[in-house]
Amino acid sequence: MRQIIFATLLMLVLVGTNVACNTVHGLGQDVERAGEKTQDAADAVKKKL
Repeated sequence: MRQIIFATLLMLVLVGTNVACNTVHGLGQDVERAGEKTQDAADAVKKKL
């Protein structure tokens, strides 16, 4: 019985870790895109000056 509980908990932890990793990866991509847009806007203002 303990082995089944341990295996179930281990699988839940592994699945949770995978989901969290994908979420953080997606957040990183969003932040990167926002930074690129900010940089593009700054370059446009720089060209106008």
